Amino acid sequence: MLRNIATALAFAFTIALGFSLFGTAESQAREPGANIYDHTTGKWVKKRKIYRNRAPAAKFRRRTVSITTNEPVGTIIVDTKSKYLYHVTSKRRAVRYGIGVGREGFEWRGQTKLARKAKWPSWTPPKEMIEREWRENKRRVSFMKGGPKNPLGARALYLHWPKGGDTGYRIHGTNEPWSIGLSMSSGCIRMLNKDVEHLYNNVKLGSKVVVIGPDGKDRRKFYREGFNPLRAIFSRGT
Repeated sequence: MLRNIATALAFAFTIALGFSLFGTAESQAREPGANIYDHTTGKWVKKRKIYRNRAPAAKFRRRTVSITTNEPVGTIIVDTKSKYLYHVTSKRRAVRYGIGVGREGFEWRGQTKLARKAKWPSWTPPKEMIEREWRENKRRVSFMKGGPKNPLGARALYLHWPKGGDTGYRIHGTNEPWSIGLSMSSGCIRMLNKDVEHLYNNVKLGSKVVVIGPDGKDRRKFYREGFNPLRAIFSRGT
């Protein structure tokens, strides 16, 4: 009899504890800006706080790859779906870099050209960003001199439309290396500082820059990663 009573009390205590923990988690989940449960700390935190301790995946490390493309040597191909940037270095080779790209609503595609390069660039946020950051986050953003804390990082490549006119988009470094492989910028292409420095040193002004949209449907028009033996045979001597 006593054993049955003890068992019943233990069961009731377990159920009560479960509801208590569930209620705590639910109340934490409703906290402003708390949208991810971090199992290492047992707390609900903002995505950004988790990502700050995150290193880019190994697949986003810089490497030389085989590529099949009709684009001329020197072309930069940005694949926003795969989160890779390719710098074509020969008929069948390219240097591939991991990148961060525009978040939902800030994606874009098009053919541009590299119009300007800058080391440790200053940053002037566009009017639209100033208004948006204040409206959505009550955060003021303003001009910032170049340096380690600058969101443009160590280098910036400025993209213009083929017939002239600044696109407003840049390929640049970042002071948030954990953002590589993610879609969270306002349309610019982010790279690790060491990678954008490498690209900066090897790309020429006037180079063609192709940006493939987030659906990736134009990818095969511009490139395929991997060696194509048939193309290699029929392109000999050309």
